[in-house]
Amino acid sequence: MSEEKKLSANEYLKIESNYLRGTLAEELADTSTGGISEGAGQMIKFHGCYVQDDRDLRASRRQHKLEKAYSFLMRVRIPGGVVSPKQWLQMDWISENFANHTLKLTTRQAFQLHGVIKTQLKRTIQEMDKVALDCIAACGDVNRNVMCNPNPHLSETHAETVKLARDISEHLLPQGGAYHEIFLDQEKVISSEEVVEPIYGKTYLPRKFKIAIAVPPSNDVDIHANDLSFIAVQDENNKLLGYNVAVGGGMGMTHGVDATYPRLADIIGFVTPDKAVDVAEKVILVQRDFGDRTDRKHSRLKYTIDDRSADWFLKTLNEYLGYDLEPVREFEFTTNGDNFGWHEDERGMFHLNLFIQGGRVVDSPAFPIKTGLREIAKIHDGEFRLTANQNLAISNISPEKRPEIEKLLEEYKILKSHERSALRLHSIACVALPTCGLALAEAERYLPDVITELEEVVEECGLRHDAITIRMTGCPNGCGRPFLAEIGFVGRGPDKYNMYLGGGHAGHRLNKLYRESVPGSEIKNVLRPIIEDYAKSREEGEKFGDFVIRAGYVAATVNGKDFHKNVKTEVVAS
Repeated sequence: MSEEKKLSANEYLKIESNYLRGTLAEELADTSTGGISEGAGQMIKFHGCYVQDDRDLRASRRQHKLEKAYSFLMRVRIPGGVVSPKQWLQMDWISENFANHTLKLTTRQAFQLHGVIKTQLKRTIQEMDKVALDCIAACGDVNRNVMCNPNPHLSETHAETVKLARDISEHLLPQGGAYHEIFLDQEKVISSEEVVEPIYGKTYLPRKFKIAIAVPPSNDVDIHANDLSFIAVQDENNKLLGYNVAVGGGMGMTHGVDATYPRLADIIGFVTPDKAVDVAEKVILVQRDFGDRTDRKHSRLKYTIDDRSADWFLKTLNEYLGYDLEPVREFEFTTNGDNFGWHEDERGMFHLNLFIQGGRVVDSPAFPIKTGLREIAKIHDGEFRLTANQNLAISNISPEKRPEIEKLLEEYKILKSHERSALRLHSIACVALPTCGLALAEAERYLPDVITELEEVVEECGLRHDAITIRMTGCPNGCGRPFLAEIGFVGRGPDKYNMYLGGGHAGHRLNKLYRESVPGSEIKNVLRPIIEDYAKSREEGEKFGDFVIRAGYVAATVNGKDFHKNVKTEVVAS
C-alpha cells in the first residue's frame, strides 16, 4: 500500500487557525516590528491583505541592520467593480491618509492599496467599512472578487450579470466571523456549538478560486483565465436565456517546472439564470473535495480537471447538483478590450470609458487624474465602474450633469486619456517591483516605456489604430493574464523577459513562447520585423495573434495540442 502524501503546510495552518483567526489579533497589536510571522502572513490573505516590503530599500536597510520596510497591500472586494461616488471619495481619502497616495485598479475589478503600515491596518479597514466596503476573501484559498462586464446600464442583460456577480460573491463569503472580530472589533459570539463553514469547511479550498461573468461579444473578463466563468446567452431580442459554464482556466506557472502551465477553461454546459448561484457553489464543492492539497503548485482547479478529465468533472458536478447541465449554447467573442470614449444608452444616460495606464490612479504634472476624479466624484450622481483591464468607466451620467463633468475632464486633462495608440489602450501590467515579493522583473513601471518605443514602429507601419493586446508581468504567476495576450512579456530575471506571441485577440487562445530571456533593451528590435511584416502581409481583418501563427513565427500546436481553435469548438459534450 502506497504511503499517503503529506498535506502542504498551508493545510495545517488552516486547520489550526480556528477558522482564520490564528494569531493575527495578537501579532497586529505587536508594535515591536512592522511585519508579522510567516504563518500569520498566510492567514491575513484570507482577509484581503498581503504583507510586503519595499524592495528598492532592502539593500540599504540591510546595510544599516534595519528590518525590511514592511507594509501591507490591501485588496477591496467589489463584485462587478461597481462603486458609488461616496465610496470612490472614501477610497481616495484612505489612499491619501493611510496608503501611498495612489489607488490601483486591478485586473479583478477591485481597488488595491499599497503601503499601509501595520499600525494603520485596522483603521484602514474600519474606514472602508463606513461606506460598506470590505476586503473579506479578496485573497486566500477562497473565492475572490467576482468579475463581470462593467456596463450594466447598456442592456437588461448587463444589469442581471452585475446582480449575479454580487449574489455569487455574497453566497461564497466565509461565514466564520474572524474578519469582523479582528478588524472591526466585534465581540465573538460565545456558543457551545462549533463554528461551521457551510461551504468551505475547516480547510477551505486547496488554493485560490476566481469567478467571472462575460456578456458576448465582449470577453473583457477573460473567461479562459478563471476557475469558473458564466457566459451570458441572449435571444434575438437580447433577453437573457442563461449562461454557458466554463471551468478550469488559470494563468499561473513556474519557470522551469513543466508540471505547471497556463490553461484555457473548458466550456461544459448551460444553466438557466435561477440555477447559476447553485452551480457556482457546487463547482466550489467539487474542487474542495477533489483538489490537490499536497502540492500548492498543483492545487488549482485546472489541474484537478487535467488529472481527471473535463468529462469526469461534468459528471461529478451533475451529481453534486442533482440535475444535469444543459448542452452548451452558441455564442461568439470578438474582443476582450474596453470600449473607450463616450456612450449613450437607450435611456439617454451617458457613460465615459477612460484609459488608466497600469490601473494606477495617481497625479502627475501632465496628468492630474486623481485630483480630477475626486472633483468629479463630488458632483457625480451615477457610479464609477472598474474594468477587468485596469481601466475606469464614469457611468450613468445624466444629460444635465454631463457639461459639468466635461468641464472637469478638460480642466484636469482627463478627457483625452483614451486618445492613445490602440496598442497602449490594450495594455495590462501587474504591479511587480518594488512591492511584490514574487516579482523577478519590472512590469507596471516599465511597460509604458516599452510601448512608447513600440509606438514608433506601429506609427511607421500605419498601425496606430490597430488593436494589439500587450501585457507584461514581473513573474510567471500571471496576474496580468499575459499568456492570453497577442504579445506577452513574463519576467525571467532583472531586465529579462520571456516573450510570448500568438494569443487570440478575443482571449480565446493561449500564446506561445517565442524567445527566452530577452533584455528589455532588445524588445523593440525583436518585434520590429514582425510588426513590419504584419503591416505588409496581413490579410483583411486579420489580427496580430492570428498572423504570427499563419506566418510561422510561432507554431499552431504546443506539445501536440492545437491552440488555434475557435473557442466555440472547445466544448465538453453534455
